[in-house]
Amino acid sequence: MILLALKLILAHFIGDFMLQPSHWVDNKLQKKWKSKYLYWHMGIHLLLLLVLLQFQHLGIVVLVITTHFLIDLAKLALTNPKNYRWLFALDQILHLVVIMGAVYWVEPFTIDPTSIFGEQSLLLITFLVFVTFVSGVLMRMLLAPYIKEVITNDDSEEGGSLKNAGKYIGMLERLFVFGFILLGQWAAIGLLIAAKSVFRFGDLNKGKNRKLTEYVLIGTLLSFGLAILSGMTYKHLLKFL
Repeated sequence: MILLALKLILAHFIGDFMLQPSHWVDNKLQKKWKSKYLYWHMGIHLLLLLVLLQFQHLGIVVLVITTHFLIDLAKLALTNPKNYRWLFALDQILHLVVIMGAVYWVEPFTIDPTSIFGEQSLLLITFLVFVTFVSGVLMRMLLAPYIKEVITNDDSEEGGSLKNAGKYIGMLERLFVFGFILLGQWAAIGLLIAAKSVFRFGDLNKGKNRKLTEYVLIGTLLSFGLAILSGMTYKHLLKFL
């Protein structure tokens, strides 16, 4: 089952990402079903499936190619500048669902949906939510007294910053720290702190904005501190389950 799934997923990844140039995607979005690259794209997928499956499971090949074509057609018809990211995600999810359905067709397997409600799963999900979203809110509350004192003229000098960039950077760094603690890689946390210092604090010092530098430093230490505390608490609680 695993080998068949890996072959199908590998064919999908190579066909959809590695062997699909950006100008093919642009042409398909512009001409929809009339684009020749849509059919070239299907041909590549067909060839990959036949080679990786060694010309076996031809029923799966027909199923995957047919559904892939229909899913891509629907995505092309519905895509607009506002929804293209969500449709891309949905498109990939549907392709993977079809692949798992094809695997189940050949080698039936069982999935226990109740396993997600086990103690260990719920504990991990709880801490992941805390590290990403709850910690962000706590940091905003703790840093609220300093916001008015921070001078933010560096944004105007550099043309502004990406929308919600700070929020997502904080989420990612806490997830990395949390993961490093679970893996016991404390040295990697130090490298992450050093990397952020090089990129962030260098710019702040050039701007000679001491208050903003101190504000970002406090926020960074809070972010890493909450992530480290979460990781250590999670590992401690895991011993009792």
